Amino acid sequence: MKIKISILLLFSGFSLLAQEQLSLENLNGFKDPSSNWKIVGDVIADRNIRVHTHQDPEPEPLSKKEKRKQKKVKEAIHPIHIEPGTGVLFNDYSFTQKDHLLSKWEHGDIKLEMEILIPNGSNSGIYLQGRYELQIKDSWGVMNPTSYDFGGIHRNWEEEPSKKFLGITPLSNPAKAPGLWQKLKIHFEAPKFNDKGEKIANAKFVSVLLNNVLIHSNVEVPLPTGGPISTEETAMGPLMIQGDHGPMAFRNIKYQLLEESNVTLSDLSYSTYKGNFKGLEELETANGTQEKSAKLIDITVINEEDHYGIVYKGKINVPKADDYVFSIGYTGGIHFTIDGKNIATNNSSDSEENLEKTVSLLEGDHIFTLTNIKDAGWRAPRLGLSIATKNTKPKIFNAYDSYPPKINSVSPILVNTEATPRMLRGFVSFEGNQERLSHTIGVGTPEGINFVYDMGSENLVGMWRGNFVDATPMWHSRGNGSFRPNGSVLWTFLNQPLSALNDLQSPFPKTGSAPEFKSGGYTINKENGLPIFKYTYKGVDVENRVYPNDKNTHIINEVHFSKTGESNWYYKIASGKAKQLADGSFDVNDHQFYVNVLSGQEPIIREVNDESELIIPVDGSTIKYEIIW
Repeated sequence: MKIKISILLLFSGFSLLAQEQLSLENLNGFKDPSSNWKIVGDVIADRNIRVHTHQDPEPEPLSKKEKRKQKKVKEAIHPIHIEPGTGVLFNDYSFTQKDHLLSKWEHGDIKLEMEILIPNGSNSGIYLQGRYELQIKDSWGVMNPTSYDFGGIHRNWEEEPSKKFLGITPLSNPAKAPGLWQKLKIHFEAPKFNDKGEKIANAKFVSVLLNNVLIHSNVEVPLPTGGPISTEETAMGPLMIQGDHGPMAFRNIKYQLLEESNVTLSDLSYSTYKGNFKGLEELETANGTQEKSAKLIDITVINEEDHYGIVYKGKINVPKADDYVFSIGYTGGIHFTIDGKNIATNNSSDSEENLEKTVSLLEGDHIFTLTNIKDAGWRAPRLGLSIATKNTKPKIFNAYDSYPPKINSVSPILVNTEATPRMLRGFVSFEGNQERLSHTIGVGTPEGINFVYDMGSENLVGMWRGNFVDATPMWHSRGNGSFRPNGSVLWTFLNQPLSALNDLQSPFPKTGSAPEFKSGGYTINKENGLPIFKYTYKGVDVENRVYPNDKNTHIINEVHFSKTGESNWYYKIASGKAKQLADGSFDVNDHQFYVNVLSGQEPIIREVNDESELIIPVDGSTIKYEIIW
């Protein structure tokens, strides 16, 4: 019997390993692609130069002399540079070259993700089934997005009231600056039809995440949006990418086509046990009830809140050989077997988790057992089982009350800014799940430009736009002292950014390892209400001022020194591969963010211990730079 076990990484409940990667080695995955669609190695878009779009006027006929002159100008300031290679899908839009792109495959329910690079002022759209458009647009810095902005579900242009759809606005705007890669994840459910062809359920965006921020949740779209391939709704349709609105680049396109599962359970039965079971092995000598038949797994049949055990037995009926994803949610401890082989065990009585395992099964029946014990009065009884494959939706085999959907019973404690900046001291997990920083302060501005500063290392570690923070982990019940930034965070790097280095091959010291580095707290700047962070290093007083730029689109970091003339001092301004652009700024980590030095010495790009860095020599004059994302 073939059984393979592995733990899965999840994307909205499904494994990324189960997705298909759309090959961008060529255009073979698309239907009759027009000449505006190209496969390239990279796209570099100048964030400062607006591109031509469908909204620009059609160009007037030019004389040969005017064409030669215009060509020279375009060559000098062209906003987009293309590098040869593969891996990037590019719409080389022009007024005469602007066809849409359709996939050869069709989809119903689907999970789709991709990265998108939007030049300054450009826009496009992703049409699910070729009919339901999610807007792609340069919406950087838009405070109050509409359905026309990035992530909006576009309206249609029908005038008859019964056919009119006015679009749906995204919940927020986590869009990044033009020329940077942005991540989009979509879970879409196609409209459903009965045997007579009558629509019984609308198309739905179950979830849409832009740069890892949820911007749509369970949003129904009752009608096709503007510009579809057809206004007739169907169960299947191709993916379409709009080509007639402006240049655009795409990469890492992954999708997962979802069907209904044909897996079934049969001969399901259970036995219950009562007792203070601390381990699964204690059930072997315990007296249980007589086996009873069941239709679904249901922990409520025990009629106990605690001190129990239950063993389910039955057959899993598999329609074809495949890799099957088993999701088991429970409180207490569990033991799960298939055909006598252990699939998952947690020999505990007080745990709580939802684990997932993948198992390769041949077509036919497979005997399983699912054992659960619980001796934890503070946890509610829970037991659930669902089964899926890479091409099927999870099929649930538990009663609703046995494992109800997890609902947050705690109202979130949100901290927002008003007319003046807000500050909150607490713990922050760097990049959400890595090292926990204990001396951090969150700073929010009325303009919606927020950041986290680590006073343990005197370093700007993260920044985001939009709402300030979620302080629920800090203030609910006993709390754990931490808060979460309430938006799409650009994380920078850990450890102190200022140091004297023996040479350019020496790494910056870790936080706390340099005794000459002493924090001095902060004062409040009377001009803007923001903190001025103070510290000393080797007898030099340093002030760090972090504030929004004049247009409130990004962050400026300004570092002042009380003394000049120190030798071999350096200040780190970015971690990651950096490439200098035509305007003197730096593109960091393959179009993830920009750094632009406004004052200070000429930056140096270096590599130390397999880490690329952008550093500035310190001569005592003010260092001032902006981080643009």
